[in-house]
Amino acid sequence: DVERLRERPAPASAVVGGSEQHGGGDEDRVELHSLGTGRRPRAALAVGTAAALGTAERYALHSAIALLTLTTERSRSLHAAEQRIGAAVLRMLLAGEPEHARTVAGDLYGGLLDAPFRMIVAEVASASAGRAHADGHARVALDKPERPAPGTGAAAVAASGDPLTGLADVVEAAAARSGEAVLVVPDGDRLVLLAADGGAATGACTQYAEALETARLTQREQGGAGEDDELVVGLSAPAGPIAAATAYKQAEQALSVARRRGRSLVEHEEVAAGSVVPLLADDAVRAFADGLLRALKDHDATGRGDLVASLRAWLSRHGQWDAAAADLGVHRHTLRYRMRRVEEILGRSLDDPDVRMELWLALKATSAGGE
Repeated sequence: DVERLRERPAPASAVVGGSEQHGGGDEDRVELHSLGTGRRPRAALAVGTAAALGTAERYALHSAIALLTLTTERSRSLHAAEQRIGAAVLRMLLAGEPEHARTVAGDLYGGLLDAPFRMIVAEVASASAGRAHADGHARVALDKPERPAPGTGAAAVAASGDPLTGLADVVEAAAARSGEAVLVVPDGDRLVLLAADGGAATGACTQYAEALETARLTQREQGGAGEDDELVVGLSAPAGPIAAATAYKQAEQALSVARRRGRSLVEHEEVAAGSVVPLLADDAVRAFADGLLRALKDHDATGRGDLVASLRAWLSRHGQWDAAAADLGVHRHTLRYRMRRVEEILGRSLDDPDVRMELWLALKATSAGGE
C-alpha cells in the first residue's frame, strides 16, 4: 500500500483496513499520507485508529504532516550539502592533496580518512556500453539532480528501478546503523564511494551486488531476459589518502573486468591474483591477434610449412631449439628455418621480448578454448 501511494504525486493519502474497505468489524483502520513536496514522495506517515478521525484529530494530523514534510525537506537540503562536501574531498584526494582533503572533510568524513578505505566505482551496464575513461580520474558531477536522501527504504528503491540509487541507499543505511562515515558522490552516470575497509558499508555494497546478481541469474534460468540496467561494481584494494588516485584506477580496472565477465561485482585483489588469459576473450584483442597471425596462417594454408604450430612450440619452450623440435617431431635445423621464415613474413625479430610476448598472447587469444 505504501508503494502504491509512492507512485502518486504528493500530497496523497489512502485508507487501509477498517469498515471503509471491509464492511466494518474489529479490524484496525490505517490512514497513509505521503510526505514531501517533490514529484515523488520521500516518506509516508501511517496513522492507526479504531474509527474514522474526527475534526480535531484531522486538524492534528494535518499539522503533523506539515511539520514532518518540513523536516523531510530540510534533511534533503542537508544531505545535498553533505554530497557537495564529499565531492570536494574526493576531488582533492584524486588530485594528490590529502591534507587539504582532511581539512575540508572535518568531522563529517575525517574519520574515514584515518583508516584504510575502499574506493568503489559503480555504474549500470547500459550506461557502461561504449564507455572509455582514458584519463583515469573521477569527473565528479555537481550539476546533476541529487539522488534521494538515505533512508527511503529498499522497497522505494525497487519501485524507482534505479540500481545506483539502491546501492547508495543500502550503503548509507548500513553506515548509519554502525556509526561509520561513508562518502557517496554521484559522478555523471556513475557512483563513487569511499567506505571503510571491512566496515558495514563495504559489506552492504558487496551483499547488495551479490543479491542483484543472484536475482538476475535466477531470472535467466527461468527463461527471462534479465534487466537492461544491470549494476556493475568495482572495488579497489585497501588504501589510504595518499594512494587514493591509485585506488580509483584499481576500482576502474575491477569495474572493467566485471563488465567484461558479466559480473555484478569484482574486487581488485581478485583481478591481481587471477590470470590475464580470460581478458584475452575481448573482441578487440581477438581482432588484433587475428591480424598479427593472419600472414602466418595464410602461409600455412598453402601447405608449405606449419609456422603457427612451430612458433607456438618454440615460444612454449622459451626458445629452446632441441626441446621445441622434439615436441614437433622435426630436426632443430628445420625449426630454425621455420623461425627465420616467421621473422621474414612478419617483418619482426624474435629476439625482441616484446615481439615474443605479443605473439604468445596472440596465440593464446586465437587458440581453441582460450588455452
